[in-house]
Formats: sequence, C-alpha cells, structure tokens
Amino acid sequence: MDLYPNLDPDAGEVVTEELVVDDDVLVKAFALGPGAELASHEHADSTNVFHVLSGEVVVVQDGDEETVAAPGVVHHARGVDHGARNETDAVAVFTASLAPMPGSG
Repeated sequence: MDLYPNLDPDAGEVVTEELVVDDDVLVKAFALGPGAELASHEHADSTNVFHVLSGEVVVVQDGDEETVAAPGVVHHARGVDHGARNETDAVAVFTASLAPMPGSG
C-alpha cells in the first residue's frame, strides 16, 4: 500500500515522482538536493498543498518567501504563483497534492 519512492537527488537536482494519479487528485513527491530549486509556476484550476516531510525548503508564494521545516504544510490557492528551493546542505523532501487533478476540468 505504501507508494513512497526512494528519492535521492544530487546537489542542485530536483527529483520528482507521481505517487497518486486519479480523476480528482494528483500527488507528487519532490526531493530537492542542496541548492536545488522548483521554479515558480501556477495551477489555474487546481488547489496545491505542499507537505514538507524532511529537511526544510524556502517556499515562494506570489513573491513572498518563508522557510518551512518538516513537518510543515503550505496551502497554495488556485492561480497563485508558487515554488520552492533548498538553501541547506541536506536533501529536502515534500509532496504536492493538487485537486482537482490538472486538466481534469
């Protein structure tokens, strides 16, 4: 039942894997190596929630920034520009849950 993958990024690398793909939700895992960045983007038709599982990430949301350490949860409303970067020397891992699934509407 456990869908959690083994994610082991190098410095500056973002590793991602889809964990759940369903009609109404998408859950992806992200592992950011030291110095890695998930570029800012938005989902016009989906709410996105980050769950920080290990390490810490600097979350960017509509130009604001906040360091979020595990365990942490960040809500991104539909259409809000968001991204994350790892400014530490350790790997940071978080999931992103999107509902409804992008492109399902």
